[in-house]
Amino acid sequence: MTVTVPRGFRASGVAAGLKSGGASDVALVVNDGPDATVAGVFTANRVKAAPVLWTQQVVRGGVVRAVVLNSGGANACTGPAGFQDTHATAEHTAAALTSASPRLRLGAGDVAVCSTGLIGERLPMPKLLPGVRAAIRGLSREGGADAAEAIMTTDTRPKTTVVPGSGWTVGGMAKGAGMLAPAMATMLCVLTTDAVAGPDVLDAALRAACRVTFDRIDSDGCMSTNDTVLLLASGASGIEPTEAELTAAVTAACHDLAQQLLADAEGATKQIAIEVVGAAGEDDAVEVGRAVARNNLVKTALFGNDPNWGRILAAVGTTAAAFEPDGIDVAVNGVWVCRGGAAAEDRAKVDLTGRDVTIRIDLHSGSDRATVWTNDLSHAYVHENSAYSS
Repeated sequence: MTVTVPRGFRASGVAAGLKSGGASDVALVVNDGPDATVAGVFTANRVKAAPVLWTQQVVRGGVVRAVVLNSGGANACTGPAGFQDTHATAEHTAAALTSASPRLRLGAGDVAVCSTGLIGERLPMPKLLPGVRAAIRGLSREGGADAAEAIMTTDTRPKTTVVPGSGWTVGGMAKGAGMLAPAMATMLCVLTTDAVAGPDVLDAALRAACRVTFDRIDSDGCMSTNDTVLLLASGASGIEPTEAELTAAVTAACHDLAQQLLADAEGATKQIAIEVVGAAGEDDAVEVGRAVARNNLVKTALFGNDPNWGRILAAVGTTAAAFEPDGIDVAVNGVWVCRGGAAAEDRAKVDLTGRDVTIRIDLHSGSDRATVWTNDLSHAYVHENSAYSS
């Protein structure tokens, strides 16, 4: 269940001393080919970390041979010096990989860089660069699990996935437990496939997948400066799936990882699916779902096992979606507690003792629908977020 299940990929994860506790903090994913096509989706935050700015430039070329990732520092809001640190990391990684595997012949422009951790602090390069060299020495076909562990910050467990195709595979790893809000990406994520696919096909598949998965989870309404999702293709299977086949597999991988992120959200005790139906358009359905997902009164009510449909209706009312207030129905875990914008079934019938919660909102304004996923807010959220990170 890792990024190295697809053929043509090696990975590793090592401890370089970036984290004070001594846990692993540098990961490396290498595409041995024969192809090295890539697509990427990045944070919509206007304040972008140095590695995001670098990797956006690299991905435009359509080729990436290696991705180096570090936890223990976001390298965000660090100015020109921070961008130079990212450039130096890519240069160092390319040179060291070329020395170890001369047939790769990498340049800095073949290396994507991702960082996660505290915002506003420079990375300790005297620790990071030796860590990169150690990661290169540790590269293996079995190293995917180590890589997934090395990118964790406040995560309690690594997130990985594998989706099989017809003779080809998609693998993936992600990190994220806070600052999860829709932005076409919500964390660090590396997806790999041994399918044959050009950059344009990869880009279309990745954007379609992110639109209905990562872009529709909203844990705490906080958009990160470092969000990056990369899709690498090695072509090692020799099989070229249709764009629809590739999109379906990438979407399944992204959905699995997105649900793992929510399941590990900081301080969460419930995982909530907000299904909006009867919308005049998909955008309306998404807007309503996000409004409810970001409403702290709704989230704290659910933490307290209170199916407070009035708070849900109030959140719907903050949107520009088409609906009549007296025509909205709301169900919580299958109990229609609101019909026609007023009280309906006894809210005491709603069982909220489990972790999974489904809110269904029928706007009765059309035939479109969308689902947005979120979690509750508990007392533990404050403690988990005492260090501002990305």
